[in-house]
Amino acid sequence: MLNARLNTGRGTHQNASGMPASSELDSSLPSSQIPLLTYGEEDSEISADHHALIVPQFMGNGNRVHPMPCSDPSVPLQPRPMVPKKDIAVYGYGSVAWKDRMEEWKKRQNDKLQVVKHEGGNDGGNFDGKELDDADLPMMDEGRQPLSRKLPIPSSKINPYRMIIILRLAILGLFFHYRLLHPVRDAYGLWLTSVICEIWFAVSWILDQFPKWCPIERETYLDRLSLRYEKEGKPSELASVDIFVSTVDPMKEPPLITANTVLSILAVDYPVDKVACYVSDDGAAMLTFEALSETAEFARKWVPFCKKFNIEPRAPEWYFSQKIDYLRNKVHPAFVRERRAMKREYEEFKVQINGLVATAQKVPEDGWTMQDGTPWPGNNVRDHPGMIQVFLGDNGVRDVEGNELPSLVYVSREKRPGFEHHKKAGAMNALIRVSAVLSNAPYLLNVDCDHYINNSKALREAMCFMMDPTSGKKVCYVQFPQRFDGIDRHDRYSNRNVVFFDINMKGLDGLQGPIYVGTGCVFRRQALYGFDAPVTKKPPGKTCNCLPKWCCFLCCCSRKNKKQKQKKEKTKKFKQREASKQIHALENIEGAIPESNSQSSVTSQMKLEKKFGQSPVFVALTLPEDGGVPQNASPASLLREAIQVISCGYEDKTEWGKEVGWIYGSVTEDILTGFKMHCHGWRSVYCIPKRPAFKGSAPINLSDRLHQVLRWALGSVEIFLSRHCPIWYGYGGGLKWLERFSYINSVVYPWTSIPLLVYCTLPAICLLTGKFIVPEISNYASLVFMGLFISIAATGILEMQWGGVGIDDWWRNEQFWVIGGVSSHLFALFQGLLKVLAGVSTSFTVTSKAADDGEFSELYLFKWTSLLIPPTTLLIINIVGVVVGISDAINNGYDSWGPLFGRLFFAFWVIIHLYPFLKGLLGKQDRMPTIIL
Repeated sequence: MLNARLNTGRGTHQNASGMPASSELDSSLPSSQIPLLTYGEEDSEISADHHALIVPQFMGNGNRVHPMPCSDPSVPLQPRPMVPKKDIAVYGYGSVAWKDRMEEWKKRQNDKLQVVKHEGGNDGGNFDGKELDDADLPMMDEGRQPLSRKLPIPSSKINPYRMIIILRLAILGLFFHYRLLHPVRDAYGLWLTSVICEIWFAVSWILDQFPKWCPIERETYLDRLSLRYEKEGKPSELASVDIFVSTVDPMKEPPLITANTVLSILAVDYPVDKVACYVSDDGAAMLTFEALSETAEFARKWVPFCKKFNIEPRAPEWYFSQKIDYLRNKVHPAFVRERRAMKREYEEFKVQINGLVATAQKVPEDGWTMQDGTPWPGNNVRDHPGMIQVFLGDNGVRDVEGNELPSLVYVSREKRPGFEHHKKAGAMNALIRVSAVLSNAPYLLNVDCDHYINNSKALREAMCFMMDPTSGKKVCYVQFPQRFDGIDRHDRYSNRNVVFFDINMKGLDGLQGPIYVGTGCVFRRQALYGFDAPVTKKPPGKTCNCLPKWCCFLCCCSRKNKKQKQKKEKTKKFKQREASKQIHALENIEGAIPESNSQSSVTSQMKLEKKFGQSPVFVALTLPEDGGVPQNASPASLLREAIQVISCGYEDKTEWGKEVGWIYGSVTEDILTGFKMHCHGWRSVYCIPKRPAFKGSAPINLSDRLHQVLRWALGSVEIFLSRHCPIWYGYGGGLKWLERFSYINSVVYPWTSIPLLVYCTLPAICLLTGKFIVPEISNYASLVFMGLFISIAATGILEMQWGGVGIDDWWRNEQFWVIGGVSSHLFALFQGLLKVLAGVSTSFTVTSKAADDGEFSELYLFKWTSLLIPPTTLLIINIVGVVVGISDAINNGYDSWGPLFGRLFFAFWVIIHLYPFLKGLLGKQDRMPTIIL
């Protein structure tokens, strides 16, 4: 029995979860848990305190050899005592050492169980002064195990990759040595320009390459999470999660797409009382409000259907559009019948939503009115009060089977002329405050309106990291990769971005964690409030594990000085002290006015209000790490407070957007927000479940894709020119050096557009002028050039191998790096300079989320934009250069073909990279638009 319930062969150390290893347990279990035996037979005449114990056999090193064989009652066991005449009862209970050790073990186990229970859950069974049941021990042991683990890339894949990187660095040194010492005298300008561009490319490559030095993968254990936090017959101890959905314009973000996202959230596989969905309507559109009302009604039928048959995905549009034969595996007739009925219900729901969209096309002159005849408050998008509507939750609405549903809340923050509203970042911060007042879950998930939950266990996957008692306390967010539906098979414009999500992000996960990408991310609320990460002391002599031991010279763990540690400890004590002082605000939420008149209480209250704003209720709710709102608060009082915290002037003279919440100052607020958290010493985690956690839609036509990349690049330029630039911000905090490299690369890459544009122009100039950027190549130079090309190819091949990326995705990424670099990145650079230096603001365009109008119908849609001019010009001049170069070679004879091949190779390199752009210009069936001609 002991062997079945305990792991064996671990020696005498303790495992990661604090459970003593098997040899320690076997040698120190109390007698009450082992049958009282005398040579294999029970003796009822001997009292319990005089029994001898049979101890399992061990080898000399403490490892178990075999479990004790069970005695067969049908075969009498022959006793073979050393002293046959001696009464077994004389041996007594055991030696003093055994008894002391047993008592010590019981005390130690009790302490450990209490500690684990205090940290995150009662994972040790019913241990509250009573003995553990035998049946609880196996689950107790399994429930104590870590909830996740790291999976390092196999050394057979990663070591050759690192060797190639070092070799490529050496070859780069030889390459620049040759290039600098062998100028081209008759084309000195071309040579100098090309060398400057190549130096910039080398620096850019280093910034991109070394953060991928130590990639890892991760594995989660959902069964252990359930064992630890979901015990049979007891309420679930899983943490609550508030889920944010953001939308702006229902004409560009169809309400049906948003409705599917909300339905997938409401049907998620998580305790319903632990989930609250908040939809931010930053356009104050009555269409979104009415669509959400219809969605709440349809959810009463959809949610029980999903949970009854455990279907995936739980967004109805995508579930019913799956091209699979659901009748193939002899499914139950009840499922077939209910599925058909549910599909009819969904079709009616779609008709209702599309009818609302059609009605909203013609806005009345006086604006919209509600059913009671009052004007819709959001008729003026730029001047309207804050609005909150609870559709599901505390109002007693249940599903058709009588079960409770998760909360669903509509939020539209107040907007007035003359106030800066900070776009998406401001809307997210308003949701943080509203959710804190209404539900105050310790964890937050944010998704775009077009990113539905594709894996109903996504929240559980995140909780395996967040709620792990050993490593979860320092995790600020869990980022999931973005996956997309509706992209053409060849992914012409690299919409999937597989290289970034499956290679770069895995590399960052081996350092301090992935960057935040704006959606599909579960946050710790305390980290968003700007608090520092908890300080964990390293055991003496322990080396940094962010890199292998043999390359510790690249170790990038920042040394936290004494002052920084003292500051974090002071912050922790301050939070604990303030939590006790603010209890009265939670208990007297109706008044929400502090009663203490002491000077220290007033001072601390002023500090907190300066940071979080003039709401004592909200300030009090920011302090408890485990979240929760007072039970005695009335919904009406909570709603009044929630309306106050979304007023347009609430953030004035506070740290919102500076140190608290989503950070302002860039249209790509996601990079800035994650960067600030990492500077506070937090780490993030990258989670890639086997079934993608979230899926969304992406712009698949060329113009929309370029505008999307333009917005990202513009945000990076804004960060580069701000005080938060990672080149000079955040030193002395908790940011690791290689993590800083990745952030520098994320804000510097738009500047590569200038050397890239120049370098792509050089082939055409060389072909038209007959000159070249290198002199006649010697044998040594040929070897260096070949070595450089081979090392570049080898790096890419090995990255594809350990990242699991196909060559098609890798090549599409290379092509679009050039296409975006010479168009979107270039425009973003100039727009950013104009905005920061001259104050000329540019408009932000919401990327259209297309509804289902036919498969890939937008792929061939041509929309003229000025972003198309630079790559089109490059294509034309390089094609002209190739024609001119070949014509000259034909006219000049055989001797001119040799020097021509280098120039032609250079030109074809540019043309091949711009080939997807050329196909986008031609449109469908090779019909080129007239404007291009």
